[in-house]
Amino acid sequence: MKTTLVAALGAGLAIPACGLFLRYRRDLRAARARLAAVERHVISTQWGAIEYAERGCGDPVLVVHGIFHNCVGGLLSVRDLLSDRRVIAPSRFGYLGSSMPPDATPAAQADAFAALLDTLDIRQIDVIGLSAGATSSLQLALRHPRKVRHLAVLVGNLPGSPTAVVQPSSVKRSNGQLAMWAVKTFAPSTMARLVSAVPKGFAMTAEDARFVKEFIDSLFPVMPEGYDFDVSVSNVDVNDYNLESIGVPTLIVHTKDDRLASHDASKRAAARIPGARFVSLESGGHLMLGQAEVVRNELADFFADRRDRRAEQVAS
Repeated sequence: MKTTLVAALGAGLAIPACGLFLRYRRDLRAARARLAAVERHVISTQWGAIEYAERGCGDPVLVVHGIFHNCVGGLLSVRDLLSDRRVIAPSRFGYLGSSMPPDATPAAQADAFAALLDTLDIRQIDVIGLSAGATSSLQLALRHPRKVRHLAVLVGNLPGSPTAVVQPSSVKRSNGQLAMWAVKTFAPSTMARLVSAVPKGFAMTAEDARFVKEFIDSLFPVMPEGYDFDVSVSNVDVNDYNLESIGVPTLIVHTKDDRLASHDASKRAAARIPGARFVSLESGGHLMLGQAEVVRNELADFFADRRDRRAEQVAS
């Protein structure tokens, strides 16, 4: 009797566990199919493979994605911001099809970007660094200033931000693929708040909710090599940068209610970069929800301006 009961209990637990596993595998297959639907290219460099994706036509813009993302996520992040430009989005070290070289650094990542631009025969380009992508974007401006026409940093990881510290191992474990999938699947509203980093009480519109869901889906499959590099090496590296040496026209945009990266850190960084312009948005969290038109116009005006902003006063 006892043996039969134990077997029955085991079977009862195994059935839902099997269902969850199948659902998990199905969702990962769907994530890989979304990636496969986007044409991606890979070049070989001294840092290994560098992957990139493109969209649109016109003057080129290099878009450097944030944490958990990749070249496809980079395209998604600026989809509503750059409608008339050729967007070139590389996958950073350890993400998707890009290698993780030994002793990787944001400086090496910037050099790899420069190599990509050389391969594409692009002498100078506008650059957008998103979130954790700000670090290597700043390095590109510092190490290869002649290649950067304008630098825009959106909700960036900048010196003094809570994101610019080495994260504890518990944070790494909580951001594994299975853990993130479980939150996404069984607590979608919690996942939406974590990813968008909006304050409690922020009212998302239906359009906001659709974008956040699409953004969350784009984080899968999780690339642990790239994520670990960001939280252990890349993000904290920004604290040692000599921002006063940046000589390219720079725009920094940040929302006041971002609960992930720091608005105040972005404002301080803008004050240190000669001639930089700082745009403060009242709300929208880390994904700048509801601010697409404002940011789109700011970027268009900034990229169209050929004046030497190094001679201007810092906007506050």
